[in-house]
Amino acid sequence: MKKVLIITYYWPPSGGSGVQRWLKMSKYLPEFGWEPIIYTPLNPDVNAIDKTLLKDIAPATTVLKRKISEPYSFYKILSGKKKGERLQANFIPSGGFFQKLSMYIRANWFIPDPRCWWIKPSVKHLSKLIRNSTQQVDGELLNLKPDAIISTGPPHSMHLIAKALHNKFQIPWIADFRDPWTNIFYFKHLPLSAKSLRRHKELEHSVIAEADRVTVVSSQMQKEFSEDTYKAFANKVSIIANGYDPDDFSEETNSQLLSAIAKAESVIGKKNNGVAEKKFVLVHTGIMPESANPDRLWKVVGEVVKSNASLREKLMIVVMGQTADCVKKDIEDNGLSACFLDLGVVDHTTCIAWQKCANLLLLPLRKEKESKAILTGKFFEYLAAGKTILAFGPTDGDLATALKETGSGTICNFENETEIKTAFLKIWHSFAERQSQPVFAAELMEQRKKYTRKAGAENFAQLLNKICK
Repeated sequence: MKKVLIITYYWPPSGGSGVQRWLKMSKYLPEFGWEPIIYTPLNPDVNAIDKTLLKDIAPATTVLKRKISEPYSFYKILSGKKKGERLQANFIPSGGFFQKLSMYIRANWFIPDPRCWWIKPSVKHLSKLIRNSTQQVDGELLNLKPDAIISTGPPHSMHLIAKALHNKFQIPWIADFRDPWTNIFYFKHLPLSAKSLRRHKELEHSVIAEADRVTVVSSQMQKEFSEDTYKAFANKVSIIANGYDPDDFSEETNSQLLSAIAKAESVIGKKNNGVAEKKFVLVHTGIMPESANPDRLWKVVGEVVKSNASLREKLMIVVMGQTADCVKKDIEDNGLSACFLDLGVVDHTTCIAWQKCANLLLLPLRKEKESKAILTGKFFEYLAAGKTILAFGPTDGDLATALKETGSGTICNFENETEIKTAFLKIWHSFAERQSQPVFAAELMEQRKKYTRKAGAENFAQLLNKICK
């Protein structure tokens, strides 16, 4: 079996969306002839810890961990964060002088990102492993010389580690972009000097030019990496979408999921004279920052609830993960506090349980033009849950296309209250009439099956086989 070195910042017990893609790909790669060797930090500064993900690490996986030094303790001092307080994902401070100073330092001193201090020591460490080939790992003598390398970003420092190894040892390399680099939504908000901006562009160009293959998660990202200065590399850019793992959603084989569903149902269940009432449950899982707040939805739902006693009695709004304070305030200001539940940061299995228990799954993108290219991993999990999705974002973007192809829901413009009200009421009336979830057409269910993590791993294996000929 051939070996692939996967360089990733995110790995269990780290939680959150950044972990899922390569945790799941590495789980299934051995079925297609590739044994993963994971290289990841020993002490990453992450937003969440989720030990339930450890069960998905494939037995054939070798995990190499090395200590990383990051400037976040300094950043936390400048931005007023307490020791041990976790940073909000993709946080762009807009407050006082020290917060702005910290962002200027982050943007111009740490290129391409605050993990840049890990590049040189990682290249040195991995070079020794590659030269010596056989190494002692957990008391076992292993051959760790890879036949190929995959780096995944962000953080894009992982690509620079891979690029150095690729150039030094001529090992075939795939650069995997889960999100864009200079085209990501928050990049334009960074206080970059002209020199720093030029450096980012140079580094991004060097990764795309030198990698044997580049993978992205959406068609818009593929288009961006195939235009203008990247035209010459268009034939090496492939789409391998995110997906879902059927094992995560199987109540027959996943005892943890069964337990989590039972807990969710105990929260949802409301007894009236000893009889359980069927609730209409709207669920959002993951990060909902201020820039993704569907404020018009809360306004519309608040207005409908005032005039609809049945909805007022049955509605339940449940969020989990990092939810911005402004979202909670809008829910409160629109009279929805009585039916609102914030579970905070929970493990992945609990998220899936609530997705399966929901009647309506909320998926707002950020209010940024770059959202056209975003097709989040959360979409595919929502797809696997088989429940109706109400999305917010560009109606001509990749998410809109995916919703249409799979027949899984509706996407609305953030500002169009009429459109939002029509979409919400249609879903509510369908529930009120049936008291159950609609049955999706067989051809649409087949369309959803192609988005499994196993299919993604097979696509990566095929690319690896091509570049290793």
